[in-house]
Amino acid sequence: MARDADEAKQIAVKIGGSRWVVKAQIHAGGRGKGGGVRVADTPEAVAEIAEKMFESHDCTLVEINPLVVTEDKRLLALDAKIEFDDNALYRHKDLLELKDTDEQDPLELEASRHRVNYIRMEGDIGIMVNGAGLAMATMDLIKQAGANPANFLDVGGGATTEMVTKGLEIILGDKNVRGILINIFGGILRCDVLAKGVVDAAKKVAIKVPVVVRLDGTNVEEGRGTWPTQTSIWL
Repeated sequence: MARDADEAKQIAVKIGGSRWVVKAQIHAGGRGKGGGVRVADTPEAVAEIAEKMFESHDCTLVEINPLVVTEDKRLLALDAKIEFDDNALYRHKDLLELKDTDEQDPLELEASRHRVNYIRMEGDIGIMVNGAGLAMATMDLIKQAGANPANFLDVGGGATTEMVTKGLEIILGDKNVRGILINIFGGILRCDVLAKGVVDAAKKVAIKVPVVVRLDGTNVEEGRGTWPTQTSIWL
């Protein structure tokens, strides 16, 4: 696996031989548009192909795995995968057209449509936080308590009431969730905005699992003052 063009060249030199195959596979059909299979006759050509994949297509990963040597000494790339920088896809309309939404988790797909940072996991405690560091700490706390996080959801500092509402709806869309922990330290994201988002979500969907909310920071008193009276939500 090469992480950049120079590393691809070094690997080609280490492997040896007179020809190399560089193969990339995107998470969809039409693989040729995402890089496809290229044959290189020199390590420099390997580097050039890899650089084109990384820089021209804004790749974050190009991995050849497995790579095998046949009995007649031929080098074959049996499979590969390529990952793109999501933030750069606006430059690659052709790649966006190849996106196969059937291969994505429905909840993660719905979250991306609303600019919510959500990753589904295999646990049963849903979490909503603001900030990746707080998210990791909250997940560690859940594990320490003997449970497992059902998701990673960072609403971010610039979240709106609508994004908070949608985030909670997405968490509740996971049938494995049997409880939700909302851990917010108000800074750029004010506590009253978070509280209103939760209130709006409670009005739209039936919350049938316990929800525990920890609020602190900017406008925390305003946030607590707008809290719903549902018995399934504890502040």
